[in-house]
Amino acid sequence: MELYYGLSRTLYLITSFIDYFLVPRAWHRHRLKRLLRSLSPEERRQADERVAYYCKLSHSTPVPQTAPIQGGVLGGTVRVGEYRFPFDKKRRFTYYFFDLYKVVRHFDPSFRMFYIHGDVNEIPAAPALVKSRPILPDNANAVILKLNRHRHYAMMVKHDIPFAQKKDMLVSRSTWANHSAQRRALCEKFWDHPLCDVGKTRFEPNEDLPQAVKPFLTVREQLQYKFIASVEGENMASNLKWVMSSNSVAVSPPLKFETWFMEGRLIGGYHYIEVKPDFSDLEEKLRYYMAHPEEAEAIIAHAHEHVGQFGNRRLERVVGLSVADAYFKRTQE
Repeated sequence: MELYYGLSRTLYLITSFIDYFLVPRAWHRHRLKRLLRSLSPEERRQADERVAYYCKLSHSTPVPQTAPIQGGVLGGTVRVGEYRFPFDKKRRFTYYFFDLYKVVRHFDPSFRMFYIHGDVNEIPAAPALVKSRPILPDNANAVILKLNRHRHYAMMVKHDIPFAQKKDMLVSRSTWANHSAQRRALCEKFWDHPLCDVGKTRFEPNEDLPQAVKPFLTVREQLQYKFIASVEGENMASNLKWVMSSNSVAVSPPLKFETWFMEGRLIGGYHYIEVKPDFSDLEEKLRYYMAHPEEAEAIIAHAHEHVGQFGNRRLERVVGLSVADAYFKRTQE
């Protein structure tokens, strides 16, 4: 699985650079209306519902000429026609760039946009195109697109063993756990628990929890366990998507961030097993679902249903274009 993931990323970069240098943007602008009209009535209904979720701008809010960047490390305000690959930057956020470029190249080059690449943990000061945002009632300025999609969607599990054949344990492997209070708490409390194979994969500066450092586990190895921890760090947990596509159950404290995956619609006890932020009820929850496997498998079925919304590549593309279309309609003076 990891080999396929690496090869697909390489192919994505090669084809993206070829397209960027050889295909005129005008050709993509010519195709926009046809693409937006390509959905069936039912697909259009689904698309409209998701667009309203991702883009919550309810009135005209022009993008200013400059806007502060509160999250991420690359971004700013720019005309669509001036959005170019950042060869001059030390950190180029290549996958973010191409994912956004493949959407906005369909629109008028004079349109102004504000974008932020990286993890966005606060609501932007102006309407911005982002990968993630806090799950809050008032987060309209953060307009979500499917950015850095290879990292978050290329690892979806297509073949897995049944839940009943997996180990009656929770597995977790964290990186930089000391930088996340919740990930550190999980390692501190459960690194040697008999129901858990929990640990972190590296020694960190001034390491004070060396006993929790354990060998790296591949996705395939983690899928041998019935329960897989998905714990947010400074932003969303990147493994939540592939865990929910598998026959294991995601275990997480209440979610604070959302992306294209619409984590804000996930329900604890229905799509994943929700535990307290301090993990004080983790053992109780694990023992309960081990004793009631039919309820755990119902959660898996609901998780698969949620993941299934993102499986239609044509619909995914049109939803992204429709989100950008809604953004530009509400932000241009």
